[in-house]
Amino acid sequence: MRQPLEIMDNYQRSLHAIRDLHRPTGGFSYRQNENARPDSTAWAIITLSAFGRDGETCEEGRNYLQKQQDTEGRLSISPDYPQASWPTPLAILAWNTSAHYQKEKDLAIQFLINFSGRHFPKDANSITGHDPSIKGWPWIADTHSWIIPTGLAILALQSTGVTHQRVIEGQHMILDRQLAHGGWNYGNTTVFGKEVLPLPECTGVALQALSNTPDTTLIEKSLEYLIKELPNLHTPISLGWALLGLGAWGMKPSHSDELIIESLHLQKKYGPFPLPSLALLLCAAQAPNGFHSLFPKHKNFEKHATRQGSLS
Repeated sequence: MRQPLEIMDNYQRSLHAIRDLHRPTGGFSYRQNENARPDSTAWAIITLSAFGRDGETCEEGRNYLQKQQDTEGRLSISPDYPQASWPTPLAILAWNTSAHYQKEKDLAIQFLINFSGRHFPKDANSITGHDPSIKGWPWIADTHSWIIPTGLAILALQSTGVTHQRVIEGQHMILDRQLAHGGWNYGNTTVFGKEVLPLPECTGVALQALSNTPDTTLIEKSLEYLIKELPNLHTPISLGWALLGLGAWGMKPSHSDELIIESLHLQKKYGPFPLPSLALLLCAAQAPNGFHSLFPKHKNFEKHATRQGSLS
């Protein structure tokens, strides 16, 4: 069992690694020697704020995000690819750590509410099993909706207290894409009648996005899948979202810090994690009851906390 001092030392080094990716433009880069990006900047702000490191650096990051927002409210991965607007929910979450930027948040929220993927009636002869008519959110404009961008949009809207039909329909979309044996993948259930395998990161995002739904029977198999997979998860994206998804249902394991430190140590073998991956792990460490617990104003999403520690 690692000592608290060793755990905090690892987290402090990781926070310094994130701060080292701060760029003169105010934003944060994905890796060293690269330009700032909106997604990396948002993840840096969320994480530094979660650890009480919200100072001038974070404010510069929020200003950078403000400059990246277009007149319709979206933030794209690059000005050259405005259709790739999936960083918009992350920007809302970053602005949500500040008392300012309400105008920017409102504009981004309105964009998300009006934005959806390509949707069409289900064809009885379709090779896929899910219902493509239920609206969610895509990675890129004019493409199909998938689990992770839909989950991120729901998280962002919920974090601001928005209750809108799009959130409810997005949750319905996620439930429709749940696999019969538990878990989620990128967004298909069956192809040519065969069930597609689940992925832990997609399952964690989905469980987090469904965390305010009252009926746990709808997701019991998915929780069981993630609990079973947890000992095998070592990469930051799969482990980070798995811990956040379980935490959202009050099932964050008592040895979470051990799992996170083991993942951080993989950098000695494979090199530094990109900023979003590193930030996700740190958020999982700091969020007792899922992603929403990083935002104190919205404690109503912690209703499942009575199950805390059931994996210990």
